[in-house]
Amino acid sequence: MNILITGCNGQLGNEMQLLEKVHPEHTYFNTDVAELDITDQKAIETFVTEHEIEGIVNCAAYTAVDKAESNKELCTALNTEAPAYLAMAIEKCGGWLIQISTDYVFDGTKHTPYVETDTPCPDSVYGSTKLAGELAVSKLCKRTMIIRTAWLYSTFGNNFVKTMIRLGNEKPELGVIFDQIGTPTYARDLAVAIFAAIEQGVKPGVYHYSDEGVISWYDFTKAIHRIAGIKTCHVKPLHTAEYPTPANRPHYSVLDKTKIKETYGIEVPYWEESLAECIALLLK
Repeated sequence: MNILITGCNGQLGNEMQLLEKVHPEHTYFNTDVAELDITDQKAIETFVTEHEIEGIVNCAAYTAVDKAESNKELCTALNTEAPAYLAMAIEKCGGWLIQISTDYVFDGTKHTPYVETDTPCPDSVYGSTKLAGELAVSKLCKRTMIIRTAWLYSTFGNNFVKTMIRLGNEKPELGVIFDQIGTPTYARDLAVAIFAAIEQGVKPGVYHYSDEGVISWYDFTKAIHRIAGIKTCHVKPLHTAEYPTPANRPHYSVLDKTKIKETYGIEVPYWEESLAECIALLLK
């Protein structure tokens, strides 16, 4: 197949490129804004037609959650309008689309893991624009698979793991929120799940994917420092109210992965094992 990967310079896009080497039977077109501006509908249509694209994995998004509150226009362009353009272009060719979404489509007031049939209720500009993107692609492309994920990190780009390692080495003390609960997700694990869907055939619908287990940001930081061998930084727990941010964050964003595991027969790794893998690569 000819497969278009958007957002190839991001965390997930980079991990997808590494796994492409394991799946050389397909031809991949890895693009970021320099190669293809996905906010330009005409450019997308031309690219998809000229390269005879049969499937799209949309890893591109506006993910600066706090900046989104004051930059709604750009956030909407990337998270809502661009996925719609991709969906329309690939639908004309009878192809499939995998759209990456987020736990932020929920407000985090639940106390049991979110399933795909739970009613979305975003509480931020970022979450609202991602949900609007989900609704648009579902309507515009029959073969659309939406994968909601959470707490993404990798060896690429800027992320929580790299920031905590850097700050842990620089500062004697750190305050980290303990009353927001979720599951860290190694972007490589998500990329493996995406390739499972591609190889077995994209089955339309909404799916949840994060690594296994449940943890707070505070406990996550403690684990990062322990695995990275950082012993000189004291990490203290903070309430969300002690660390105000422009955007509201879900207090509970654990995702139930049963559907994707049963549909594609995949085994989801435990978050701490994946974290250790990632940190080993970072420390190299």
